[in-house]
Amino acid sequence: MTMTMRDRILAVYRGETPDVVPYMLDLSHWFYHKNRMPWDLSVAYEKPEYELIGYHHQVGAGFYVANLAAFYRVVYGPDVQAEVTKVHHDDGPEIVWRLTTPLGSIERRRKWEETSYSWGITRWGVQNEQDLRVLGYALASRTYEPMWDRYQAWVDAVGDMGVVYMSAGYSAMGELLNYWMGITGVTYATADWPTTLREVVDQINENNLKRIDLLATSPAEIIIMGDNFSADIQPPRFFRRWSGAYYAEAIRRLHAAGKYVAVHIDGRLRGAIGMIRDVDADCGDAITPAPMGDLSPLECRAEAGPDFILSGGVPPNLWLPSVPREAFEKAVLDWLELKRYGPRFIANAGDQVPPHADEARIELMRDLVEKYGRY
Repeated sequence: MTMTMRDRILAVYRGETPDVVPYMLDLSHWFYHKNRMPWDLSVAYEKPEYELIGYHHQVGAGFYVANLAAFYRVVYGPDVQAEVTKVHHDDGPEIVWRLTTPLGSIERRRKWEETSYSWGITRWGVQNEQDLRVLGYALASRTYEPMWDRYQAWVDAVGDMGVVYMSAGYSAMGELLNYWMGITGVTYATADWPTTLREVVDQINENNLKRIDLLATSPAEIIIMGDNFSADIQPPRFFRRWSGAYYAEAIRRLHAAGKYVAVHIDGRLRGAIGMIRDVDADCGDAITPAPMGDLSPLECRAEAGPDFILSGGVPPNLWLPSVPREAFEKAVLDWLELKRYGPRFIANAGDQVPPHADEARIELMRDLVEKYGRY
């Protein structure tokens, strides 16, 4: 009997062999751009994105990431005020996140960029050592409340067409790198304020484990973690110093609750795959091999070992109509060659399918997987 996409994905996580390699995509950014749909980082979607989910059903691409959904509520401490506002400029809106604490206030900003159809960072929130202490104070005050009914609504909408991963958000270092300081700011802080940085990272990660404990009680089968890992930004030595212990403990707790854990690795792969495998994660998500990445599919498998799930395969540039279709097909087939080494992989995009992608390639990849991905 033919397995559903949901069955195939879960079979891979269980270490079983599905009838066909699972095929799933994050189409959100591409779908918003194609349909000129607004998307707002300042609010969380309360209901499933039925149009996006319906498109996944239409084209036969498995669903797994609910990017703008919130399945738990974050509540700050009584002496912390968290505000999100929108400022309108002539050339587009800007979102402002502001945290006010007894130690002071900080804010970060992102502005809408029509060309890339994304929210570009216009201001990092942590500018000095005191700002860092403010951030630590605010994030350490958080408590978390479940909204599992929202999660179940997504599961019901997706049905057998996929598995809805539940996001655990960033680690402390992920917050700093992606939201509050940026790569340059973090790099200087490791040299200029190492003691304060250590204290704040530990403070935030201790709070993050409360969120992990909540997710361990959730109905989700798969929890997705990650800091947008790239081995040139968080190489193994840096990861071990600042984040490794947190990831290992979070994954240990989730495994104890019967959950599987995927970690998002969407940059340079050499060293990153191994370091995430070594904290006992089950899967590397968004794996992007050459030509944009630094490893071939077979080199990814060599670094991962036989049991670590590799989910990804087709780099973003190969989805674009300017790239010959033959190059796209070759990338799909090269990824499917991993079948020779066992069923611990998923056919996916290397991160998201990008804006301006050739729509026909979504169904083309589906057909290639169905034809050449059979066990």
